Amino acid sequence: MTILIHEQYSEFEETKVLPIDEEELVLDNGFVVPQINSFGHTFRDYDAESQRQEGVENFYLTNHINQTYDFVKKMREKYGKLDRVEMSIWECCELLNEVVDESDPDLDEPQIEHLLQTAEAIRKDYPTEDWLHLTGLIHDLGKVLLLPSFGELPQWAVVGDTYPVGCAFDESIVHHKHFKENPDYSNPAYNTEYGVYSEGCGLNNVLMSWGHDDYMYLVAKENKTTLPSAALFIIRYHSFYALHRSRAYKHLMNQEDVENLKWLQIFNKYDLYSKSKVRVDVEKVKPYYLSLIEKYFPVKLKW
Repeated sequence: MTILIHEQYSEFEETKVLPIDEEELVLDNGFVVPQINSFGHTFRDYDAESQRQEGVENFYLTNHINQTYDFVKKMREKYGKLDRVEMSIWECCELLNEVVDESDPDLDEPQIEHLLQTAEAIRKDYPTEDWLHLTGLIHDLGKVLLLPSFGELPQWAVVGDTYPVGCAFDESIVHHKHFKENPDYSNPAYNTEYGVYSEGCGLNNVLMSWGHDDYMYLVAKENKTTLPSAALFIIRYHSFYALHRSRAYKHLMNQEDVENLKWLQIFNKYDLYSKSKVRVDVEKVKPYYLSLIEKYFPVKLKW
């Protein structure tokens, strides 16, 4: 059965913050950015009339009404226990074989295809950054939250663009109009620019809308991955388009966030534009990614 999916705090471990060399890491390396997606529209066009447009907007209506500060706190406390299953990273990848992200207006292929397309595109352009290859492979694994063994969360609580809760919802967030029905929208404790936060507090101290991004970040961090902090940042904020596309919420960032954001902006191009109908030969690339999993993760992880 195919599952259609709509798309307090622990600080980062003191892992190495990777420097970024602007001369080496060029955003337009060998990877050519396509002009249209699989449906013949521009990427991330949420208003284009297509077979997916209505479903995507309905998804964001539900998402924006229900993602409140209190809801996110409860989800983080519940799923942060990581007491559901034990399995390897690759086993988790295989679980996504029957998952299609219905919040995504650009692709309707199984998620494992997207993971491998992202990872392989990065690998071609940055062959020495193996941690980034692995980050491409695992960044969406949190979507297993949709499956029965993980609680079978509703679609609006797993995928889609993410954003801070506990402060004002920035107008750059897709389908912002639907926030007017969110209880936090009119709550004076949460509807100001800073809300419960302070300038430069660091994104690790900001509560993000709950979904696969934050869950996979918790899985990686609490299982003591040796991936650098830039990888954890990418995993946690790769759906935070209001920040890395519209520059919203920068007043909450600290210096570590600023450095890691440069890596996320590199990653984002591959995450977004590598989506296509071209299949990756899974068995051919599997040994390489198994070696990276062994390098950066324990054999079995708690989820």
